[in-house]
Amino acid sequence: MPLLESTIPGLLAERARLQPDEVAYTFIDYDVDPAGFAESLTWSQVYQRAQVVAEELLRHGRKGDRAAILAPQGLEYIVAFYGAMTAGFIAVPLPVPALGQLDERVNGALRDCQPVAVLTTSAVVSDIMTYVGGFTGGATPAVVEVDALDFHSPRTAEMNIGDLPEMAYLQYTSGSTRAPAGVIMTHRNVIANVKQVFDDYMEHRDGIPPQDITMVSWLPFYHDMGLIQGVFASLLTPSEDGGLHGRPAMLMSPVAFLQKPARWIQQLAINPHAWSAAPNFAFELSVRRTSDADLEGMDLGGVLGIISGSERIHSATIRRFNERFAKFNMPTTTVRPSYGLAEATLYVISAPMGHTPSTVRFDYEKLAAGHAERCGAEGGSELVTYGAPRSSTVRIVDPETRTENPDGKVGEIWVHGEQVAMGYWRNPQQTERTFGGEMVNPSEGTPVGPWLRTGDLGVMSEGEMFIIGRIKDLLIVDGRNHYPDDIEATIQEITGGRVAAISVLDETSEQLVAIAELKKKGASEADALDKLRAVKREVASAIKRTHSVRVSDLVFVAPGSIPITTSGKIRRSACVDRYRQDEFSRLDVTA
Repeated sequence: MPLLESTIPGLLAERARLQPDEVAYTFIDYDVDPAGFAESLTWSQVYQRAQVVAEELLRHGRKGDRAAILAPQGLEYIVAFYGAMTAGFIAVPLPVPALGQLDERVNGALRDCQPVAVLTTSAVVSDIMTYVGGFTGGATPAVVEVDALDFHSPRTAEMNIGDLPEMAYLQYTSGSTRAPAGVIMTHRNVIANVKQVFDDYMEHRDGIPPQDITMVSWLPFYHDMGLIQGVFASLLTPSEDGGLHGRPAMLMSPVAFLQKPARWIQQLAINPHAWSAAPNFAFELSVRRTSDADLEGMDLGGVLGIISGSERIHSATIRRFNERFAKFNMPTTTVRPSYGLAEATLYVISAPMGHTPSTVRFDYEKLAAGHAERCGAEGGSELVTYGAPRSSTVRIVDPETRTENPDGKVGEIWVHGEQVAMGYWRNPQQTERTFGGEMVNPSEGTPVGPWLRTGDLGVMSEGEMFIIGRIKDLLIVDGRNHYPDDIEATIQEITGGRVAAISVLDETSEQLVAIAELKKKGASEADALDKLRAVKREVASAIKRTHSVRVSDLVFVAPGSIPITTSGKIRRSACVDRYRQDEFSRLDVTA
């Protein structure tokens, strides 16, 4: 069967048959033991447990029904996810709702997808029961404790439910600019996109990674990057014989990483040819909170690569990361700037392997006017290059005229190909607007449609693609366009922490407000305030000099204060609301 015609459960069965005793997934639990307690499942164990989960689900529903996974990060989550698809259900990976709090994202997703069953674990089942019991979106779903199922009794026959639905799972978007929507992922989407990942990142190896590659991930399984990196990449790794070969994944929870980022860096050093992924903030956190003692005796020279995506990539972050871990032999080519989105399964484009990530400076005034003109080594907006599109079909398009933009003109990023999702669950209008793009007078070799309209601004310059930001995030201050990502990058170069640039309407006009996370430092309160004022002056001067705009208000807050999505993207609309309601706790305000 051609690879793209396969199904994920079918490929899992193949791995169980061909590699039954090889380790598939290892989860390191730092709650059980601060030093890390590792538990592993082989490919045959994953497959057999998925069969058990599938049989249980079919007691509560039938093919095409939805099964939501609300479980802690761990092996049970992976088994539940595979089990739902094995039953022919549409899996819905979600986080465990915060204890005692209404999680609007989870609640909205449950109302939208109407699951007949919720897969969870005994550790959180009481909380889930309480949550699901108050669910008002329809019939109360059955709650299944995955770790309480009988995985050890011998099974006489494999389950066969016939052809599986085209739909594999619903990936609910993180909702940085709108309410979460369920993106319909097919088996074909996933298989095609993972192949594109390896084709592009391993281009120098003809798309085939080293045999001893290890996937290392702390990313949540309910997020697209966590699923691809932590689950699917292991299952769908290309091999030299032209087929697939399962490779091991070394996993931990997001909380374990946030508690001690060095754990991630240590796993990169310990595992051969480690391959990983993370958003920009994770690199910053790892630099600040990994000590030399944490890595004593370790060598990062074998790290194959780390995908940097999900949020705007800052060149200053890459530089700091490379400088911090150079003494442990981490190659400067390790970090791979990448762009993608849930609507394209995940991956779209990345800078080529084997090169230190490079940047280009563009004249800020002209860039704000929609034209990318390169300038000297000083001044302007510094943007990271993503290289040329390779496995994905990508065009920069004028969103109004729907015509291709020439080199140097900013426009909307459009994507076409097998990795583009079917659409949004039960939302045909939004599906048509987002996934039904048609090009006017396309160039030779460019399809008329359908195109995925990403809502992201980008530009091609000398054959390389650069990401500008979200169309909806564009700031208009004093009648001029400003890209918040650029302003944030300027501030972050000084402060080092997360930054949100927003536009706030006063009595007469839009004003630029910047919220910046900063650690308050000083021998005394007065000394700390003096240092804050000095940084504020430096930031205000840099923004005025670089962007020709005045900051109406610069708000310094403690780390973790800026609201973000599950993937680490800044929720600028939430920042505006908090600012207007004076809900930020300012570091420069004393009692």
